[in-house]
Amino acid sequence: MTYDRDQAAEEFARWSESYDRCVLQWLLFGPSHRALIRRIRSVAGDRPFRVLDVGCGTGLFASRIRTALPAAEVVGIDLVPEMLARGRRRWDYLADNVIPVRGDSERLPFAAGTFDFVTCANSFHHYPNQGRAVQEMQRVLRPGGRLLIIDGYRDAPWGWFIYDVCVTYREGNVHHASSQRFRDLMGAAGFQAVAQKVHRGLAPFLLSEGVVPESIPSIPAPHFRVRQTVDA
Repeated sequence: MTYDRDQAAEEFARWSESYDRCVLQWLLFGPSHRALIRRIRSVAGDRPFRVLDVGCGTGLFASRIRTALPAAEVVGIDLVPEMLARGRRRWDYLADNVIPVRGDSERLPFAAGTFDFVTCANSFHHYPNQGRAVQEMQRVLRPGGRLLIIDGYRDAPWGWFIYDVCVTYREGNVHHASSQRFRDLMGAAGFQAVAQKVHRGLAPFLLSEGVVPESIPSIPAPHFRVRQTVDA
């Protein structure tokens, strides 16, 4: 059976109640977030930048990046209103620099060339049209901007068992892309200098990074201030 957007939304709506305290926060999400922050810091340094976090959930990564990199201006987007609502106190605390938006990864509600970085941590396997999502992430990046996607590494036997057997059994017909599949998706969307790094451990994950060519014309975007769309 094909995994669709409604199934993903229903699953994350149920998960929202325990998301912030589940074991995956320690096992996978925390290490993933630290890897993303290290990579962004190595590129941006102390300069101001804009980052869009796709599949932001309750805003944990958004809060961590603001703490680690105070020059960041962060927008988090998620399809599931229950996830955004669960992070309401976090969004309110960070309201001056972090904006939550409800939206779809396949139809990002932002102008082209708006962001310096787009991140996506551990939700990509839930996207039914992964190619379309990567194209949209490329569209909203400025020339020279970077896409950073982290998802479970399933190319080795242990990762295959975790993600293609255990996770699929629990979550349905989700799709953890292979490292080659990520390279193909990014290449098809026009990214250059695609690089990947495997992080080993009990829950191994893959960081795939692509750069938007500098030659793509930039569409100027004013200093954005997106209206918050967190449901009660």
